[in-house]
Amino acid sequence: MKTVFWTFNGRRAIVNVLIVVMLVFASCMAVYGVGANSSSKIYNGVYYSGDENSNNVSLMINVYWGTEYLDDMLDILEENDVKTTFFVGGTWAVKESSMLEKIFKAGHEIANHGYYHKDQGKVSAQQNREEIENTHKLVKGLIGVDMNLFAPPSGSYNKKTVEIASELGYKTIMWTEGRDTIDWRDKDSNLIYQRAVRNCKGGDFVLMHPTEATKNALDKIIKTLKSQGFVLTTVSDNLSQN
Repeated sequence: MKTVFWTFNGRRAIVNVLIVVMLVFASCMAVYGVGANSSSKIYNGVYYSGDENSNNVSLMINVYWGTEYLDDMLDILEENDVKTTFFVGGTWAVKESSMLEKIFKAGHEIANHGYYHKDQGKVSAQQNREEIENTHKLVKGLIGVDMNLFAPPSGSYNKKTVEIASELGYKTIMWTEGRDTIDWRDKDSNLIYQRAVRNCKGGDFVLMHPTEATKNALDKIIKTLKSQGFVLTTVSDNLSQN
């Protein structure tokens, strides 16, 4: 009888441990945004794609410089009936408030790219907060937009960056693997085009900047992706199923 009693209790203890493990796992999935109903690539709370079950693709245009190319890029986007997401830096927005307003009035989504383009993965928690929060306040004051998407400059972040962004009501956004056009370094329009469209799939975030080579490749990128059946839309729209 004693052996049976301990066997029963041992089994009950194992069941209790398994229940606790399942609850912890479910909690982690909720915190980090990964669950059975999620169709995005999300790692440690960072979004690397939108809805992979859709035919949506987003062009992420990060802006700290290159204002001289934005008028042409906006024209190309308008001619192709495309709305996308511009991640803007605070120092750029201060100097180029009229261009910021023009982008917004053209119907594009405005998102946060930090104030001074700092390496978010190496600065203090307080500096992480200031980079995001000060840019938010600035853009809110200039065009009345409450941004909720944050792209860490140079793709650098740490756990604290993501936690602080979340506390401030932000989702942390990165480009999809293989979708960095590296246009800031490579001034080759054809290379930028190939990086943007090769093996593209639903939910992809394509990273680019306002450069002359990107401007020259943009129309072809858009037309090719559309011909492949993709819908070019904002990052928020791409994430809408999550």
